[in-house]
Amino acid sequence: MARTSNKNIQAKLVLLGDMGTGKTSLVLRFVKGQFFEFQESTIGAAFFTQVLSLNEATIKFDIWDTAGQERYHSLAPMYYRGAAAAVVVYDITSMESFERAKKWVLELQRQGNPNLIMFLAANKADLEEKRKVASEEGEQYAKESGLVFLETSAKTAQNVNELFYEIAKKLVIAAPSRPTGMKLHTRQQENGRRTLCCS
Repeated sequence: MARTSNKNIQAKLVLLGDMGTGKTSLVLRFVKGQFFEFQESTIGAAFFTQVLSLNEATIKFDIWDTAGQERYHSLAPMYYRGAAAAVVVYDITSMESFERAKKWVLELQRQGNPNLIMFLAANKADLEEKRKVASEEGEQYAKESGLVFLETSAKTAQNVNELFYEIAKKLVIAAPSRPTGMKLHTRQQENGRRTLCCS
């Protein structure tokens, strides 16, 4: 039986990684259920929203898909500042993209939100025959760095929804429950009359 809850969470999520790792493809697969074999490079950043409903809460993701080209690197802090979660993406067929992903992780650990929920996505899992980064290598690095690791494929949709659902679950755990509405309390006045007030 599904339980309903009035807990709503709005969360800024940023995707970081090298150019061509499939960040935009992951987001498009999640938000629109689409995949394009040839995706144009993102310029600066692209913005998407998506709502996920869990038993415990409804999460509205504000997703910033950042450009992977080096010339846009200086803009990245503007997008990850204040983010609740980050997905660092690398391409399993490119050791260079894995090394670059490690640099993104270090940057986020130094300059990002101290409570940032971080995931490492090893994308293009459908290209197993061209693999250059072993699954165990990515998993080990994620474990050592305190990240959650998933192998994904935007092309086949492998683990794409799971990635965002896992982020959502972690956001629900991390989000403090706040009472909603106004709190009414009585206050004695000098003449002895009681009044209601709100805060």
